[in-house]
Amino acid sequence: MPRHEALRPQYRWWIPLVVIASALALVLMILFMDREQGDDSGQTTAGQKESDVVVTEVEDPQQKDVSDFDSDDDDPLADGPVDAPVTLVVFSDYQCPYCAAWSQDTLPKMLDYVDSDDLRIEWREVNVFGSASEQAAKAAYAAALQEKHWEFHEKLFAGGKPRPPEELSPEALTSVAADIGLDMNQFEKDMNSSETAAAVDKNAKMGTELGAFSTPTFILGDQPYVGAQPTSVFVDAIEQKLEGAN
Repeated sequence: MPRHEALRPQYRWWIPLVVIASALALVLMILFMDREQGDDSGQTTAGQKESDVVVTEVEDPQQKDVSDFDSDDDDPLADGPVDAPVTLVVFSDYQCPYCAAWSQDTLPKMLDYVDSDDLRIEWREVNVFGSASEQAAKAAYAAALQEKHWEFHEKLFAGGKPRPPEELSPEALTSVAADIGLDMNQFEKDMNSSETAAAVDKNAKMGTELGAFSTPTFILGDQPYVGAQPTSVFVDAIEQKLEGAN
């Protein structure tokens, strides 16, 4: 997959407020669901109920200067043409179960839009779950430098579930790299390089400074979405934006 110059999505000042409110709502939802002892009726993609889906709607919000967050021209975690009519930024974590579910259920459809040149995906690991997540992010970045980001990503989220922390050790991640046929000397060099560490830290800082304290969080065009929502939410939003671009 050739590398393209990254787009600059319009980030908004109100994203942190949306994410914080949604995170509080999610905590209350989990507490309620625990009391209900596993009532699974009305489940949607990623195990969420329809009533739990959060889609924000804000009219004419003030823009925030995000010049410090511009992607590098050769960002290995960006996939899709630079002139795609729609951009999706994903803030994720390799220990997040909802991120894993979204990656299994919705990401394949998003990649179909990438293949048809209608969508550009920019992936950002925020590593809110700690050091094991950061190590996995470094390994995924190293795999992306060999144009194997999605293959590596799929291995870490196999079956729509995250790996336990012990399976995100450098040794376990190196085994994954071997399984997908990476140049192992280059992979280990890249995974442990200061350049990779800086790139991973930059992506995580971008997410936290924009308020993405829970995962997954998405920015589709200039609209934030919080949580592993049903695939139809993303498809409908993309189709609307594509219609508006024609």
